[in-house]
Amino acid sequence: MKILVLGGGVIGVTSAYYLALQGHEVEVVERRPSVAQETSFANAGEISPGYASPWAAPGVLRKALTWMTMEHPPLIIRPTADPAMYRWMMQMLTNCTSNRYAINKARMVRIAEYSRDVLMALRADTGIRYEGRTQGTLQLFRTRKQLEDAHKDTEVLAAYGVPYQMLDRAGCEAAEPGLAQSAARIEGGLRLPGDETGDCLLFTQALADLARARGVTFRFGTTIDAVEIDGGAVSAVRTSAGRLTADSYLLAAGSFSPTLARTIGLRLPIYPVKGYSITADLVGPATEPVSTVLDETYKIAVTRLGSRIRVGGMAELSGYSTDLPPRRRAALTHCVDELFPGAANTGDAHFWTGLRPMTPDGTPIIGPTRIAKLMINSGHGTLGWTMACGSARIVADLISQRQPDIEASDLSIDRYS
Repeated sequence: MKILVLGGGVIGVTSAYYLALQGHEVEVVERRPSVAQETSFANAGEISPGYASPWAAPGVLRKALTWMTMEHPPLIIRPTADPAMYRWMMQMLTNCTSNRYAINKARMVRIAEYSRDVLMALRADTGIRYEGRTQGTLQLFRTRKQLEDAHKDTEVLAAYGVPYQMLDRAGCEAAEPGLAQSAARIEGGLRLPGDETGDCLLFTQALADLARARGVTFRFGTTIDAVEIDGGAVSAVRTSAGRLTADSYLLAAGSFSPTLARTIGLRLPIYPVKGYSITADLVGPATEPVSTVLDETYKIAVTRLGSRIRVGGMAELSGYSTDLPPRRRAALTHCVDELFPGAANTGDAHFWTGLRPMTPDGTPIIGPTRIAKLMINSGHGTLGWTMACGSARIVADLISQRQPDIEASDLSIDRYS
């Protein structure tokens, strides 16, 4: 079959690759001049199946009120006139029960663990390189309450057989020696030795080259105006390059997926949650991080990428705004300089922002829609790269009418019906 993939980020490119592996003719349409120029460009660099958790959790409203009083808040809400933002927030709050959290986290871990296995196979088969490290991730807890609350996550990790270690401060410093120089309060940490890190941009670029070698074509600099329907099925996609047709269509446009879906009367509960990052050169060998440290208080990740450091995080609800407020940069700089003093040249860091496509329950939307010939692979939030390979394999299997390796019936848009 001929498949038209709408979107050239890490999700669209991995989907195109696995569709080509299954023998399909694939074309990717992307409005940017190359792959991975939106959310995939400078994310936190984590491949973290063990930290696959929904933001919709018990007590999140109370935490949100506390965060708003912080000098460097992890959550920022900038009111807009868009009703979609408030509808999404209400849907998220309905998922903040213990029961819904357990269901959603288990579903996310299922996808993420599978995706990790698919990525490992891809690396073994192709030798793909992307400044990857396989030295785990450490989640730091600055308060006793954070440390005690970790049991809710470790119960799910244990149920899925995910290796983990609960550490005191000395254990955290043993895993990340640079923390020994930090004056920050550290009550302990949760370490996941199976997690990985790397540069998502390099990965997506390298995979796009592998996809081209398998016959995938890329149509860059092409805006998508609308999806056409005829007889209850997608008949074409109208673009700046003309009308494009295929046998099947995959919507993988990240935060812009809902905009396209609305042209055919399909409401996707996906909202752009803005994140920020800085990328700086490492200059202090004695204090530099080994892998990734996730600061639970600020919701900021500090990741080692070769001779650079990537500091990314925060969540801002402000529509499709891509401005770069200096105070957000200050939050990222404060976190890394406090945890790893002198490790990076943060004064000359590259400051970036991206829009994460998030669903209210945290789980991406993967699978068919009520519109024939239209599949969706979108809504991965902060875990796009973590879930990319597994999500792509699932959607490729579904398009090819094969049974996916893991349960996928609860991943489609139907769960919101």
